[in-house]
Amino acid sequence: MLQAIKQFFEEKISPDNQEDIDHRLKLATAALLIEIMQQDGETKDEEVEAIKHSLKAKFELSGSETEELFVLAHAEAKEAVDLYQFTSLINKHFSVDKKIKVIEYLWVIAYADNHLDAHEEHIVRRVADLLYITHQDFIKAKHKALENK
Repeated sequence: MLQAIKQFFEEKISPDNQEDIDHRLKLATAALLIEIMQQDGETKDEEVEAIKHSLKAKFELSGSETEELFVLAHAEAKEAVDLYQFTSLINKHFSVDKKIKVIEYLWVIAYADNHLDAHEEHIVRRVADLLYITHQDFIKAKHKALENK
């Protein structure tokens, strides 16, 4: 994982940090959403808009956190990313219901441009596996994201 993103997460969502647990979930999830956006090799306006909307509205991030996280992840789109870094934090601190919500958010971003790329689907599946989400819950999250689109 690139140093800039690693440092951001160590500062913002470290388990030693006293931030509210829900806020840390939102930050870790935001990083995964940005990774989904980058998987098909194209960054479409619809995806950028969906990410920024999610970061601001659903995740209640500050303007500076939103921009910092988006810029870091977008600038390093071509580099390999260690999803385990994010998913291990989520696994350690969050309930199954919150983990399923993360998967639902990932599906929302994957479908933001009205096209599900195979790479996007692969990453959502990989994250679901890393979060120990059952296949049934994985599919339910996908359908819920499509219904709310």
